[in-house]
Amino acid sequence: MSEIKPKSFWSRPEGKTGAIVMIGILAALGFGLISVLPALLALMSNTLALAAMVVVLAALLFMVLDPRTRNLVWYMYKSTMRWLTGLFVQIDPIAILKGYVDHLEKNLGDMVKQINKLRGQMHKLREIIHNNKKEITSNLALASEARDKKEDAQMILKTRKAGRLQESNVRLEELANKMEVLYRVLTKMRENSTILAEDIKDQVMVKEQEQKAINASNSAMRSAMSVLSGDPDKRAMFDAAMEAITEDVANKVGEMENFMQMSSKFMESIDLQNGIFEEEGMKMLEKWEKEGVSLLLGEEKQNILLQASDDNDVLDLNAPIREPIREAGHKNQYDSFFEAD
Repeated sequence: MSEIKPKSFWSRPEGKTGAIVMIGILAALGFGLISVLPALLALMSNTLALAAMVVVLAALLFMVLDPRTRNLVWYMYKSTMRWLTGLFVQIDPIAILKGYVDHLEKNLGDMVKQINKLRGQMHKLREIIHNNKKEITSNLALASEARDKKEDAQMILKTRKAGRLQESNVRLEELANKMEVLYRVLTKMRENSTILAEDIKDQVMVKEQEQKAINASNSAMRSAMSVLSGDPDKRAMFDAAMEAITEDVANKVGEMENFMQMSSKFMESIDLQNGIFEEEGMKMLEKWEKEGVSLLLGEEKQNILLQASDDNDVLDLNAPIREPIREAGHKNQYDSFFEAD
């Protein structure tokens, strides 16, 4: 929990409701004060009424200046705004996480289709490169024969053709390297996202029961009394941890979808039949390679890029896509969110 930076109240959905309500309250108070100001000025001429007004003002000042009272009022206001927002917007982190699991599982199915499509394109590309190499060798051999026979025109024709094929292969091999990066990243993202989905399911199953127990043992009044006495509110701490998990999952799902969208555009820009591809798609992938650490891949991102550039680490496209399995003794990546500092 030491690395978790909870969102401020104002940055949450209930904070937006709270801001609107706060503006309404201040506007109403301002309008009301203007409306009753003449009556207040008249009452101030009465000593007894003036004394009552001073007592009320002192009580208000005490509430503003006393930290415990101020925290209690602030807690009650936030709780009310959370309840009010919950009537219109889903803000329960466990319910949101259940939705993310469904979303993740759909994305994983789409990712498998994308991986298979990419693998098919890579097979075709390797075949084109291989055939080009055979054509290059053949044309160079014919050019050599034409030179020996003093057939200069034929020699130049075959040499130029071999040169064009060589230039084409340079570009196609560059494309093959980028497609290999794409393939390795997609397969690793699928592995990590599958484990992520399982970790979320485990957390939801355990924390749903824990949430019920906390809500049953920590009523609104008891939570308010805890705040008043300076003790931490267990329900608020639990919600903060769950919201941090929700935000982390949202960021990872967003990264997964963005990469899938980018890879889809990259693949659509490739025309293997004519051996051409758009530079824009290549630039998008190169930009991703240069960006910072991936939330889904972590330090594995750099390892993947090194593997793709290692000539000794040949990617076997005929190998079946590995099914992700959580290792024995796997520690749920979100357990630490509930650990005390």
